[in-house]
Amino acid sequence: MSPAPRRRIPVRLRRDPVSWHRQEPTWRDASPRLIAAALERARARPSGNWYVIGPSTAVRTDAGYGTTVEGTEIVAWRTADGALVAGPGACPHLGAALAQAPVRCGTLVCPWHGLALGGASFAGWNPYPAHDDGILAWARLDLHGGEEPLDTPVVPLRPPAAASLTAVYTDTGVCEPEDIVANRLDPWHGAWFHPYSFVDLTVLDDGAESDVLTVQVSFKVARRIVVPVTAEFTAPGPRTVVMRITDGEGAGSVVETHATPLGTHRDGRPRTRVTEAVIATSHRPGFKLARTAAPLLRPLVRHAAGRLWRDDLAYAERRWELRSTGRFPG
Repeated sequence: MSPAPRRRIPVRLRRDPVSWHRQEPTWRDASPRLIAAALERARARPSGNWYVIGPSTAVRTDAGYGTTVEGTEIVAWRTADGALVAGPGACPHLGAALAQAPVRCGTLVCPWHGLALGGASFAGWNPYPAHDDGILAWARLDLHGGEEPLDTPVVPLRPPAAASLTAVYTDTGVCEPEDIVANRLDPWHGAWFHPYSFVDLTVLDDGAESDVLTVQVSFKVARRIVVPVTAEFTAPGPRTVVMRITDGEGAGSVVETHATPLGTHRDGRPRTRVTEAVIATSHRPGFKLARTAAPLLRPLVRHAAGRLWRDDLAYAERRWELRSTGRFPG
């Protein structure tokens, strides 16, 4: 969709704002059956066994980056030319943890006895297929995914990197990936659960026929000053939901939410990491200045995402708690 004609001033003044408790209830529209159906369609889409393991910037050339997927330890690092390598996070010699292990000239060196891994199979250690899309790092684990493998992950369409400002936020919750995805496929909660950020939310298309949730909403700047936009929510894979602004300020901007199952904690409860990539763009001339100030703006974007995810993880964790005890009404 072509961006709307650029308005001189993107903000609007809410002339007759409705207080939080007087806004139109959305519970009738937020049908549990509707959300569940959207979730099932998302879970049926192929991922090719690819999992987001972290922001691209988290994987460095000087030390290993450690994480887990479904309880499997993973270490990732970069070779001398910057290529991404990922593989088992335990040394094949005596099982030392390779997270934070030193990397020298592209070779990961085990801190216990100096066994060196250059990224190729060695001594029973076999790398996983890895992919860096420029914003996020991925690894393919065919053992856990159980799908037909894909050569590369399904990366959503993004605005051009040269015209974008990007920031990545991560957090972890006591839940499963489906609880994160279900949260994102419920836009009806936005103005009720996040009144500090969203007002005047209307779902224009519930996605039952189109498989695209279309929402009209205003981002809250100050008490009565807002930025109205139209956004679409889609789920291109079982652990990914994408919000794309289609009209209004920042048309073309994308927010990708990826859920990675970390595995079961020692307390017996699952952990899931949320990795949210914000790729913002704008056709306004002043946006070029914003891009030059990206190092200063990224912490602000991450702070805003963190405020929302404090609530949304509570939603996802509550959903898992109810599901795990047979009390979920949806």
